[in-house]
Amino acid sequence: MKRRDLIKLLENKGWKFDRNGGNHDVYVKGNETEMIPRHTEINENLAKAIIKRRNLK
Repeated sequence: MKRRDLIKLLENKGWKFDRNGGNHDVYVKGNETEMIPRHTEINENLAKAIIKRRNLK
């Protein structure tokens, strides 16, 4: 999955960019955080896990 597509899903559900980590960007919503790898392509299994964990679809 493209990184920008996953970020769009997050932002459409109210997640906001917080800060850059070492190799990840950190998004927050309330007191929850989600780390998004800073690669153009994100592994399909990881993307599916994030989508399922955060109920993005």
